[in-house]
Amino acid sequence: MSTDQEARNKNLVDAFIQELFTKGDLDAVDRYLHPDYVDHDPPVPDAPTAVEGMRRAGALFRQALPDWHSDLGMLVAEGDIVVELFRAGGTHTGAELMGVPASGRTLTLSGINIFRIEDDKIVERWGRLDDLGLLRQLGLVPN
Repeated sequence: MSTDQEARNKNLVDAFIQELFTKGDLDAVDRYLHPDYVDHDPPVPDAPTAVEGMRRAGALFRQALPDWHSDLGMLVAEGDIVVELFRAGGTHTGAELMGVPASGRTLTLSGINIFRIEDDKIVERWGRLDDLGLLRQLGLVPN
């Protein structure tokens, strides 16, 4: 695979994350995810492993934290794989999150995502999010 294609793949992943999570555009899942998209590690509990699971994650965070944004730490591409290291955050002023009512506190979430790209669409995702850190910030588990 050419370095030009790897650069396009990195740009595609970055655009998808920014449009869905930072801008709150839920239709980004339709533009960037392949219809046969598979999420091997759904980003929120009980989410489907297909396109709608990622849409649900975007909606959940935007409803609870209206200023939610994702900051790119690193993007690495090799062949059809793009790895993203990120730190996201926002102020919990909206809907409840994981059963916790809005607190006005700033919450952060770090993670690593691995995306596979095919025909200029994201077809697979594997991810590890700092769920425990988020649960601690919400007061659901002790520090």
